[in-house]
Amino acid sequence: MNKIRALTLVVLSYLIYIQPIMAVQPNERLADPLLEERARILSQNIRCLVCQNQSIDDSNATLAKDLRALVREKLTAGATNDEILIF
Repeated sequence: MNKIRALTLVVLSYLIYIQPIMAVQPNERLADPLLEERARILSQNIRCLVCQNQSIDDSNATLAKDLRALVREKLTAGATNDEILIF
């Protein structure tokens, strides 16, 4: 019984740890590595409006996903980091 509890605790801990890492899906990423790096940095500094204490980079919320897409769209259109943060 204790082994099952320990295994359950390990699995739950892993899932809680891995969730933020998986927030940005592969299909959201930009082909240009420099733009993608800028997008990730910006996304880590923009707070999700519906998630408590999470950046849009860490959040799985639909709004966060939409905002990540908007950041990438603005980057590919040539917007500066400051222009994106002000928007």
